[in-house]
Amino acid sequence: MGGSATTDGGLGALHAISAPARLRGVDLLVACDVTTRFVDAAVVFGPQKGATPAQIKMLTGRLERLAQQYRDDFGVDVGDIPGSGAAGGIDGMLAALGGKLVAGFDLVADELDLHDHVASADFVITGEGHLDAQSFEGKVVGGVADVCREYGVRVAAIVGIADDDVRDRLPLRVLADESGLERSLREP
Repeated sequence: MGGSATTDGGLGALHAISAPARLRGVDLLVACDVTTRFVDAAVVFGPQKGATPAQIKMLTGRLERLAQQYRDDFGVDVGDIPGSGAAGGIDGMLAALGGKLVAGFDLVADELDLHDHVASADFVITGEGHLDAQSFEGKVVGGVADVCREYGVRVAAIVGIADDDVRDRLPLRVLADESGLERSLREP
C-alpha cells in the first residue's frame, strides 16, 4: 500500500469488501511503504495532497472516530500499529480485518531477489514522483539506495520534484524537474 488520494481510513474499501467475515483464516500480508500511524495519516500526508489546516483537523477527527469504530467492531486498536496510516489509513482497516502489516520494500525486495540483482549490477536506476524526507522512510527509492550502498553500487533516482533538503541523500542522482534535467554524478 502506498500513496492514496484519500484519507478515509479505508472505510470505502471496507464497504466494497461487503463481507469482511470471509477474510477469516486468510493469511493477509499488507505491504506498507511508511510507518505512519492511523490517526497521523492526515497530518503527515494531507499537506502533500493539498489539504488545508482546517481540512487536516477535520480528517484527523474522522480518523480518530474511525479508529474507535474499528476497536468496537473488530477488537483491534489500529491507532497503535506502525504503518496503519499508509494509503490514507487503508492499511489500518486491513489490520482491523486481521491483516499483518509488513515493510513493503523488504517484502517486494525479497520476492524479486533485489539484493542478488544489485550485487551483480554496475548501476541502478530508481524513481520517485516527489523526492522528500518520506522517500527515505520505507519507500522504494530509499530502500534501493540503501541496498546499493550496501553493495557499493552507483544509484540514480529519476524524480518529478526533489526537495532541496534531500537532494544529496543519494550518492548519485539524475533529477528531472520543471526546470529541465539536472545531472550530478558521484561515486557511492
